Amino acid sequence: MSVAQERNLRLVRDVPAEPGVRLGDIRLRNRLVTSSSLLGYGVANAKLVPYGMSPISQFVPLERFGAVTTRTVTVEPREGHFTTRDVWPLTELPALVKRYGQALRQVDGGWLNAFGWCNVGIDAYLRDYYPRTREQNTIISVGGFSAEEFVTLVDKVNAAVPSGEIAAVEFNVSCHNVNFDFDQIIESVLAEAVPRSNHPVVLKLSPDYDYLAHARLAARHGVSALTAINTVKGLRLDPDTGRPLLKNGFGGLSGRAIKPIGLRVVKELRDAGVTLPIIATGGIRSFDDCREYFWAGADAVSLGSASWFASYPGYALSPLYGLRIRNLLRRIEAYEPPAR
Repeated sequence: MSVAQERNLRLVRDVPAEPGVRLGDIRLRNRLVTSSSLLGYGVANAKLVPYGMSPISQFVPLERFGAVTTRTVTVEPREGHFTTRDVWPLTELPALVKRYGQALRQVDGGWLNAFGWCNVGIDAYLRDYYPRTREQNTIISVGGFSAEEFVTLVDKVNAAVPSGEIAAVEFNVSCHNVNFDFDQIIESVLAEAVPRSNHPVVLKLSPDYDYLAHARLAARHGVSALTAINTVKGLRLDPDTGRPLLKNGFGGLSGRAIKPIGLRVVKELRDAGVTLPIIATGGIRSFDDCREYFWAGADAVSLGSASWFASYPGYALSPLYGLRIRNLLRRIEAYEPPAR
């Protein structure tokens, strides 16, 4: 038995039984979670759309979700293609809006983003944000460019968060917005960082990488569950100049447009014999969207930009969008997926 498998068994034994859902050694309050980045760190110093705290979130009790997944945090703070600054005088708001438009664009059927892992860093997150979200069940998303960075991230989470206090740590080894080939590090990341974690590990899969191979690597190295899928690599150009609309050029496509891709990936994982629990994300807005993913083979579903993002005028309807999400939560809390 591997070190990671022994850890998983220990976690299952050590956590007392309580209401909710178990995905292996991962404890969720129900089968509906939130996707990384859409709600920032679960709480914000500035309740502005650019910092991930969608206005819709003010009308939804986040502690009712199965888990709330944080923005991806790295060893050191990163500006990425946006900014970590959260205090902007009124005179500078136009500059903030312009910068935001270079990191996120609405497109047909969804959103194209390239924030580039913009975040405050793991130390600031654990010190300034995590203590304010303890009423939530949290999945901490972490990202890095080497196995050593992932080990450092895991060690810092271990030191600050007692075993059983969060749902899991999610390894983001598939982001399109940081211009890095994760294929070259994923096996070493899993081999070195997963056994170090005192918390269950979730691997986030991209449809643009060999997700079947990555899922098999995850199973081999003691990963507890998979998130499927990350955003899909995309591009928008200014029709007058031919220049990319996003500062990074390419970005990650999310929203309703990628739901058929997400369903395909989940189904192909199951058809290929992958047995790890799957948290499905991609274009989910309604109860029927969730049911489609459950039929495809998902064990839990995650709300992303299709539920939390709107155009600026659209945010005037945030109370109604919040009501829709609360109704979805209520239905998922009472739902049991079809047996496989």
